[in-house]
Amino acid sequence: MLKGTHLNFVGNIEGKDIFNGDVDVVVCDGFTGNVSMKIVEGLAEALFSLLEKGEKATLIETIKRKFDYSEYGGAPLLGINGACIISHGRSSKNAIKNAIHLASEFVSLEVNHSIQEEIQRYGPFYRLRRGLAKD
Repeated sequence: MLKGTHLNFVGNIEGKDIFNGDVDVVVCDGFTGNVSMKIVEGLAEALFSLLEKGEKATLIETIKRKFDYSEYGGAPLLGINGACIISHGRSSKNAIKNAIHLASEFVSLEVNHSIQEEIQRYGPFYRLRRGLAKD
């Protein structure tokens, strides 16, 4: 119905399309909209902070290192017995290389073991506070 109006309706978009200039209005549910706005606010504050602190010559490189997803490669999937890094479907060679480095670091730092230790240490306390402890 919207395509038949004078509005410039482009249909469904990806999150990366919000700021590329193709759309003026994004319609989504309230939860998604709120999370999106909070992320944008946080990013804007971080960028302004970088502008205040950084030298102009290194600013672009600093922003790239801090905010370019390919510099991180992905994020770990927690709760499994192993190392799994979730990467973006459009990941570049650089992003995949960095995801492999991240997985290697995840294993060498024994992240799963650390999480298991913390659950063992705080698990009984957590259950007690919620009345879930077994007799």
